[in-house]
Amino acid sequence: MTDSTQGQSVPSPAGAGDDRPQVWLSLPPAEVGALPDAFRYVYWDGAEDDFPADPAEAVFYVVPYMKGPTAGARPLPLMRNVRVVQTLSAGVDSITPHLHRLPPGVSLCNARGVHEASTAELALTLILASLRGVPRFVRGQDDERWYAGFYPALADRRVLIVGYGSIGAAVEDRLSGFECEVIRVARSARTGRRGPVHPMDRLPGLLPAADVMVLTIPLTEQTRGLVDAPFLAAMKDGALLVNMARGPVVDTGALLAETASGRLTAALDVTDPEPLPAGHPLWHTPGVLISPHVGGSTSAFAPRAHRLIRAQLTRFALGEPLENVVATS
Repeated sequence: MTDSTQGQSVPSPAGAGDDRPQVWLSLPPAEVGALPDAFRYVYWDGAEDDFPADPAEAVFYVVPYMKGPTAGARPLPLMRNVRVVQTLSAGVDSITPHLHRLPPGVSLCNARGVHEASTAELALTLILASLRGVPRFVRGQDDERWYAGFYPALADRRVLIVGYGSIGAAVEDRLSGFECEVIRVARSARTGRRGPVHPMDRLPGLLPAADVMVLTIPLTEQTRGLVDAPFLAAMKDGALLVNMARGPVVDTGALLAETASGRLTAALDVTDPEPLPAGHPLWHTPGVLISPHVGGSTSAFAPRAHRLIRAQLTRFALGEPLENVVATS
């Protein structure tokens, strides 16, 4: 049934004889809600080998979320008429290597606005859990051991956020009540809502002062391996590294050397390799807390993803500029 005031309807699957432009959704169309009636909608979540329709007819493609690094790219070489590729992840590193396979002028959009709340929550959780000794307490409970004593507080600590985009800013929002100092670093200098943002070339001089470093930087050729042995060596003794970005931003071997020695600690929502295989030394390195890349996968994901998809498709239908465009083929 069409909403006559908005020109939108609860979407129905594409059918024979329907000549409207085709949109591929990786979330069930009925769950996404009121979508523009200008399109016919095909549902494909990346789990099936067979495509539900001809990819060549797609004009807008919403990439499957959390289906591995290759599933979402499979139909791209066949999408000869696609105009927009919309990811449901903040990072687009799984799609950018395939842009050359797309027709010229295709907009690649990320999911800015979808993952900030969840990822920032987990970043704060990992910081507090690591500093306050929560992993030790959990193991102590399993063994019926009482680990009393003094533990580091977040209060009075200096937190360095590397990659001060929307997620980095959301992390700072959640740190604001913890009586800690925040230092911000992004690709270029600017004045942010909460204070100055330093450029990346200032980072080496800022490392020795940080008690906690939070990585929220995208994975690019420039950031791959950024946190290497010299980088880690510049961090102060006892500092905590929190990786909310991508595993390959950090040199795993170099991190193992620093954490195994006890000089640094780490909290990792992402690893390299990923998933972390059984038997990998990171699992049992003292001072390392690992979560299985769940920064964005919470109950907060669906409503925000649905809003983004509806808004982007409405703009596309009206010929208006899209949001979150990060690259063009």
